Amino acid sequence: MTALKATTASQARRSAVRRSAVAVAALAAGAALALSGCSSGQIAQTARQVSAVNGNTANVGDVALRDVRILLPQSEEYTNAKGGKALIAFSVVNEGASKPDELSSITTDLGTVEVTPADTTLEPGRTVVAGGPQAVQSNAPAASTTTTAPSSGTATTTPSTSASAAATSKPAAGAAKPILVEISGLTKDITPGPTYPVTFNFKEAGTVLVNVPVDGGSAPNNAS
Repeated sequence: MTALKATTASQARRSAVRRSAVAVAALAAGAALALSGCSSGQIAQTARQVSAVNGNTANVGDVALRDVRILLPQSEEYTNAKGGKALIAFSVVNEGASKPDELSSITTDLGTVEVTPADTTLEPGRTVVAGGPQAVQSNAPAASTTTTAPSSGTATTTPSTSASAAATSKPAAGAAKPILVEISGLTKDITPGPTYPVTFNFKEAGTVLVNVPVDGGSAPNNAS
């Protein structure tokens, strides 16, 4: 009888130990699931995040292109419609230590690309910015003036700054150099959504193809 009681007590202790182990395992599994759920939620949230930069980027040699995009229609002159004109915005910097480079040309099957000024030199560490006409004018020095004498005999002075004239002006020391990049004779309508292949040709760094989206900004972020 005493042996039976001892056996029963031993079995009860073993059963209690097993129940305790099962409870601990269940708690550990629950904690793991909770952590897994938090982690997956963070990953999903990260996947939904969108870059603050609207345009595309590219690097070739020592040259860095940043925030490359086609602007939405800016005026009656830049309609983005077939047969019309469009503007490309971007910033580009020569990251080389001492050797200057040059933006030789930009080509695309969208039409003919004109860069103003045509000889765009990239000095080491200097940023060149292509934007809308307003952005180019805002980086230009004070407007020149034209004096006229109306029939009353009183002379008047009027500003005469254009986007092209502003682009060809020399920037102040340390300032980003503004240029104007236009696509004329568009072969198709340019609309938001798809990207459009544009090739940048540099004298020293070489050639790089950028798939360019459409965006509504008037001036790009500086390259970095």
